[in-house]
Amino acid sequence: MFINAKRFAAVLSLLSVLCATAVADDWPQFLGPQRNGISTETGLIDSFPASGPKELWRVPGGVGMSGIAVVGDTVVTLVQDDNEQFVLALNAQTGKTHWKSPIAAAYRNPMGDGPRAAPCISGGKVFVYSGEGVLAALNLQNGRLLWKRHPVVEFGGKPAEYGMACSPLMVDEGLVAVTIGAPEAAVAAFNAETGETVWQLSQPGDTAGYSSPAVVQVEQEEQLVVHGGKAALGIQPRSGKLLWRYPYETDYDCNIATPLGDGKHVFLSSGENHGSVLLDVAGTGKPKVVWKSHDVQSVMRNEWQTSILHKGYLYGFDNVGSAGPVTNLACVNALTGEQVWLER
Repeated sequence: MFINAKRFAAVLSLLSVLCATAVADDWPQFLGPQRNGISTETGLIDSFPASGPKELWRVPGGVGMSGIAVVGDTVVTLVQDDNEQFVLALNAQTGKTHWKSPIAAAYRNPMGDGPRAAPCISGGKVFVYSGEGVLAALNLQNGRLLWKRHPVVEFGGKPAEYGMACSPLMVDEGLVAVTIGAPEAAVAAFNAETGETVWQLSQPGDTAGYSSPAVVQVEQEEQLVVHGGKAALGIQPRSGKLLWRYPYETDYDCNIATPLGDGKHVFLSSGENHGSVLLDVAGTGKPKVVWKSHDVQSVMRNEWQTSILHKGYLYGFDNVGSAGPVTNLACVNALTGEQVWLER
């Protein structure tokens, strides 16, 4: 995932407003509980006052492009100061710091410094992935480091050109997965308690890309769907067995949006004027293309943002041109690929 690399104080200030209006549902990972950007929370306001939302608190943060995870009254994110990347836990109502734990030295990149990935909270632990690909688990209550690894280096790779942006995912109870893009492991899953490698899937020539994987239901089985820099992969979550592969390359390996599923299909989208595709991934073997819409006339080009799939329709930002200098809001029929409307 990527967001604008600004100082985090303003982001955390806005966060307090969001938490104050909707505290019943947790948001434990990137894109929420189901990794699809949808919340079951009700009673939310549908507009802000003319003067804007009231700011409840503001705290200094750092630099970075991470997101947030919220469980109970605790908000967790990753930020960077001059010397190191660290995990920051705050009280959602007051902004008071619960704890602050370093995980790696400062990460520098011409496209923006600091961590990129959002934390994942599960089973009383916080799982984080640093800008250069350090994977760590910490105690949610006190920030104590439980284990730490550098799988990108361990599996013979190097960080993606713009940094490691994959947000960790709990693929099953006790199993955390990340995209690595290394020769010995395009993706791997680790024991959440110990950090030991449970499985690793090698795809020679693949790169990490910048997308965060998702577990999607496909008929009666779950699939871990990873959109790497060169291809999308369907994987059996517990064993790491490759179920299918669909080549999908973009300029600069910039596959960023998270895959979406509807029980039979997987939707993939990228920017750089690339476009989108809907795949039928039921059964085994090669996925079938239901529809695809590529190049400058594509109906949906998710440069950085993941679309929302709701009641058969995709809602998302269509980024026009290289690096999306023009962004439209679009609605697309998920099963047919027909663009229903477009707001410039």
